[in-house]
Amino acid sequence: MATERGRARASTGERQRAGTSADERRPAQASVGNGRRLGVGFIRSGFNARFHIQAWTGVRDADVRGVFSPNRSHAEEACALARKLAVGDAKPYRSIAEMVTDSAIDAIWLTSPNHARDENVHEIVDALKGGKGELKGIACEKPLARTVKEAEHITKLIKSVEVPHGYLENQAFAPHVTRGKEIIWARGAALTGRPYLARAAEEHSGPHMPWFWQGSLQGGGVLNDMMCHSAELVRFLLTEPGKGRSTLKPVRVTGHIASLKWTLPEYVKRLKQSMGDAVDYAEHPSEDFASAMIEFETKEGRRVLGEATTSWSYVGAGLRLSAELLGPEYSMSWNTLESGLKLFFSREVKGKAGEDLVEKQNAEMGLMPVVPEEPAAYGYEAEDRHFTRCFLTGEQPLLTWDDGVEVVKLLMAAYLSAEQGRTVDFPPAGLAEFVPAVAKGTWKP
Repeated sequence: MATERGRARASTGERQRAGTSADERRPAQASVGNGRRLGVGFIRSGFNARFHIQAWTGVRDADVRGVFSPNRSHAEEACALARKLAVGDAKPYRSIAEMVTDSAIDAIWLTSPNHARDENVHEIVDALKGGKGELKGIACEKPLARTVKEAEHITKLIKSVEVPHGYLENQAFAPHVTRGKEIIWARGAALTGRPYLARAAEEHSGPHMPWFWQGSLQGGGVLNDMMCHSAELVRFLLTEPGKGRSTLKPVRVTGHIASLKWTLPEYVKRLKQSMGDAVDYAEHPSEDFASAMIEFETKEGRRVLGEATTSWSYVGAGLRLSAELLGPEYSMSWNTLESGLKLFFSREVKGKAGEDLVEKQNAEMGLMPVVPEEPAAYGYEAEDRHFTRCFLTGEQPLLTWDDGVEVVKLLMAAYLSAEQGRTVDFPPAGLAEFVPAVAKGTWKP
């Protein structure tokens, strides 16, 4: 009985006041009606862009209308996927300027590699300032940039053309996370006090593409690649529903990085074989494990903790996302590999290697968890719906590039802490000019 009352309470008035779900700013359906649709163009066509295109089957008010990639065949493949899924009559573009100029494109989803981000934003802004197009919004994947200086620069650029901007952080939109936070704050925190510890982790056996492994291109190693997720997720979970991130102030950061697997001689060789000679972890390694403890101060002056862990050296069924939120008399937990669906294949089932059961799949036999509808489970569907609605209605998105800048600051503070071997006050002096040793190619584990 108490459970049913709690569900009812969290699903009516308190849910409206809490506003904790990823779609918390969702306008009434009538406000996005009248036949208005958002034409979306993707900059780049890789793994991340394809996750979004798959997620678009859950987006009602927008169509995928185009893709730009320096590799024309890759752009055509991504467009073919959009047409196959019936999420838009997408076409490849020869340039970013051509995409921005086309009246069919109302918004841009920027999913380019980290090292191309600054150049891509300049191209968008130049086209807009030249009067060659008009946009209702631009959404950028995480991390926003490789350094604080770069993040602040591109944010200033996009604000100069007054285009609404959104920061794409899918894990803050994952259904289990948003629903869990909603109930925890409406029941546990309301009755016994705010949560005081959030944990988030993302772990797998390594990225798909060579540029991820190269510190100079990616901006670091696993800390920069994946702690952008975990740092934002602990902020999200610890922030009171309906309140801005400014109510949770970072005050101290303790970071640690290590190379646990990929600098071992056998794995240096394997990495070269799979990713090419440019990825040489004997000479220029990046960290494959990172952790950070972020101390926050609440508006009441209390200290609460966010604990983030990321790894490219985790070997399990595949990608594992997990989170916990703990308070005085309650807790929540989330683990994507506890999907509720498992398959078993004996040794006689010698199938082809692939990722049809879970992202970053490491085996094809034995007892295997399956993550159905990964784009929905990981939060891509909900975030794409959210930013579509915000760009259509002109409402402020849940996450903007300013949030992306704050996340980059936390990541750089964690790198600085790891390099100095001490906890640093946040923000530490000189953070805007700081470049991690991993990114400079001088880090020696």
